[in-house]
Amino acid sequence: QVQLVESGGGLVQAGGSLRLSCAASGRTFSRYAMGWFRQAPGKEREFVAAISWIGDNFNHADSVKGRFTISRDNAKNTLYLQMNSLKPEDTAVYYCAAWAAYTLVGVTSIVDYWGQGTQVTVSS
Repeated sequence: QVQLVESGGGLVQAGGSLRLSCAASGRTFSRYAMGWFRQAPGKEREFVAAISWIGDNFNHADSVKGRFTISRDNAKNTLYLQMNSLKPEDTAVYYCAAWAAYTLVGVTSIVDYWGQGTQVTVSS
C-alpha cells in the first residue's frame, strides 16, 4: 500500500508562488501514477494535475495550465506541485493522490490512495 503526506501549503498573496510536496511511503511508489486534486469550501473535489509512473507524461487542468507544474522524484519518493501566478480562486485544500490504473484522466474515481490535504489560501 501507499501512504501519502502533503506539505507546503500556506497563505500567499495573489501573483505569488508556492511549492507543494507529497511524501510517499511504500515499496511500489514508482509503479503508481500520481496527481493533485483540490477542494474549495462548498465545492466538489476537482482535478489539478497528474503525472505518469516515471514522470514522462503529464496532464494539467485547463484552470492551472501554464501556471502550475507537476513533477516527481522517485528516488526521493516525493511528488511536487509548483504553483506560480496564484489567484484567489486557487484557494482550496490540496490533496495528493496515487493510483495504479494506466491513465492520467483527472477524475476522483480512479484514485486508490489519498493524502490528508494541505490548505492553500491566496489573498488579493
